[in-house]
Amino acid sequence: MAFTAQPGERYTIRQKILKIFGAAFHIYDAQGQVIGYCKQKAFRFREKLILYTDESKSEELFTIEARTILDFGTTYDVDGADGTRLGSVRRKGFKSMLRDEWAVLDAGENEVATLQEDSMGKALLRRFAEPIAVFMPQKFEVTHADGRHLATFRTHFNLFVYRLGIAIHSDDSGDDPVDEMMLLATAFLIAAIEGRQSSEGSGSGLFSGG
Repeated sequence: MAFTAQPGERYTIRQKILKIFGAAFHIYDAQGQVIGYCKQKAFRFREKLILYTDESKSEELFTIEARTILDFGTTYDVDGADGTRLGSVRRKGFKSMLRDEWAVLDAGENEVATLQEDSMGKALLRRFAEPIAVFMPQKFEVTHADGRHLATFRTHFNLFVYRLGIAIHSDDSGDDPVDEMMLLATAFLIAAIEGRQSSEGSGSGLFSGG
């Protein structure tokens, strides 16, 4: 199926919504080629998501696994195909009740960036006025501690497909504080959470609060 990424977006994550028994995600590059695939099982209390290079599932890109079951401030560890820890993503529990906020950690558990939903006002509308939220796509900014904008994740309105575009704001210095694969894994985690809630028709699913 032909696919065209939005201008400036390096990757796009897509999932057909209204699926009952789990969810299948595809990740596309800027040229519309599939570079990642994951079949997420339904009703698992401790998530382990495995992203493969394609539907054959013969080669892994990375895995994401929650450390605890239904913890209010759950930490998700991201490991590369060889088992090397790439980093972790931790929900900032109380802050995320009204507006999604996550800490991006490196392999040594140091916070290197923050992911935050676009605005408090829009976040509240999305949570408490769901009919309006359908027409108000989400936007997340990944920001380094020094203020640099590392990436932008943006949903695109579609009643039948959850779609998250990923723009990476790298420069020519080669001094990127967060590895691109880690940014992609962070975006995929957000897509898995938000995409599941879209398919369930509410924000009260397994990953409630976002």
